[in-house]
Amino acid sequence: MIEPIHQLQLNKNVWYSGLDEHFKQFICEQAHIQHMEKNHRVFLSGDVFNGIYAVLDGAVQLGYIDIHGKEAIAAIAEPIMWFGEISLVDSQPRSHDAICLKKTIILQIPALAIQQLLKQHPEFWFHIAQLTSQKLRYAFMELISLQTQSLNQRLAQRLLFILNGYGNHLEIQLHTIHISQEQLAQLLNCSRQSVNQSLQHLEKLKIIKVAFKQIEILDLNLLHQIAHALPEHDH
Repeated sequence: MIEPIHQLQLNKNVWYSGLDEHFKQFICEQAHIQHMEKNHRVFLSGDVFNGIYAVLDGAVQLGYIDIHGKEAIAAIAEPIMWFGEISLVDSQPRSHDAICLKKTIILQIPALAIQQLLKQHPEFWFHIAQLTSQKLRYAFMELISLQTQSLNQRLAQRLLFILNGYGNHLEIQLHTIHISQEQLAQLLNCSRQSVNQSLQHLEKLKIIKVAFKQIEILDLNLLHQIAHALPEHDH
C-alpha cells in the first residue's frame, strides 16, 4: 500500500483521477515505490515489459541513444506523468529508453499485477487505451507542428506541452520549467542556437524569463496565442 502523500499526488493526474475507486485501490495496493539516482535506467529499448510507471518526483527522459552516443529525446516525464504502457498493449519490447535525469521517485505497477487485473477486469483495457491514445495525440500534434509551424510557434507549443505534463495534469500549477536549451533543441529537432534565438524572442515579448536550465512562464495566455496562431515567419 502506498502512502497517503503519494495518493494525493496521483489524484492530480488526469488519468488516475478519472478511474473508478476499485481501480484506484488496486493501484495503491499493488504499486511499488522506487527511489532512483540520476542516470538510473528505468528500462532500455529492447527490454521486456515489466510494468507501467508514474513519476512522483524528479524527471525521466524518454528517448533513445544510438551506438554513436547521439541522443533523441521524445519527452521528459515529470510529476505526475505515466509512461511505459505501450509494450503492454502491443506485447513488443520497449521502444525507447527511460533514464532518470536526477534523483527520482517512481511508482511502478508490476507486469504480473497489471496483467492479472486486465484478465479479471477486461474493461480496464479502455483505461490503458486512454493512456496510449493520449501520447499518440501529442505525437500527432508535434508532427503536424513540425510541418506547418515556425520554430517560435513550435517552441511555444512544446513549453505548453511540458507545463501540462503532456495532458497528464488536471491543472497547470507550476509556471516554471526546468530544462536546458540543449534538451529543448533535441525535443524540437533543431540547433541550440536556433532555440536560444526563439527564447530571446519570447523573452523580449515578456512572455517568458530565461535562466540557467530554467524557463519561467510570465504570460500563459500570450504563449497560448503564439502556439495556436496562424503560421508565421521565424524572427
